[in-house]
Amino acid sequence: MDFGKFWEKYGLYVALLFMFVMMWTYTVPWLRTDVGRGIDGVFAPLVTEFGIPFFILIVILSALTGLYSSIIQKYTIDYERMTEVQDRMKDFQKEYREAMLSQDEKRIKKLDVKKDRMMKEQLELSQQQFKPMGYILVLTVPIFFWLLYRLSEINNSITLPYFGTLNLTSPLIWVIPAWMVWYMICSITISQVIRKALNIGGI
Repeated sequence: MDFGKFWEKYGLYVALLFMFVMMWTYTVPWLRTDVGRGIDGVFAPLVTEFGIPFFILIVILSALTGLYSSIIQKYTIDYERMTEVQDRMKDFQKEYREAMLSQDEKRIKKLDVKKDRMMKEQLELSQQQFKPMGYILVLTVPIFFWLLYRLSEINNSITLPYFGTLNLTSPLIWVIPAWMVWYMICSITISQVIRKALNIGGI
């Protein structure tokens, strides 16, 4: 079997299936606990020996997440082609609007043929962006499981603008706990800095 051709044809579906499986594992308590306990030996010293506050530890782990996510995307997504296709799509949309406004049927028919090709390229780019998610989740989900495992054993708080001081496990936005919101804020912010440093285009 030619793995390259297989991945090119079915990579998106494999990545989506893997994403659903990883999300499903989040709903299995014993699995979350076992995975969290399994990697506790790696991260626990940061808490037990170095005494790093948990909200700072989340900053460190979110930075780690942002780093490997950016590196994986850098080497799995063709950003030059993505920018090129996006620019061509903008030009095409402008040209198509002009043809529609002028009601130039001949030009519209010609552009409709081009539109199918452009949509196909857009779909290929969308598929390309999904593929790295499998690799990223393999590394990120265990970190989340460890955070959940450790948070169940400690009583830690964080002070956030507009929300005041909250326990890290308290709901902050609907049912989303404070630690997860803090993790996302840190990860998104730090990722932007890393992507800029690595000269990685936006998704």
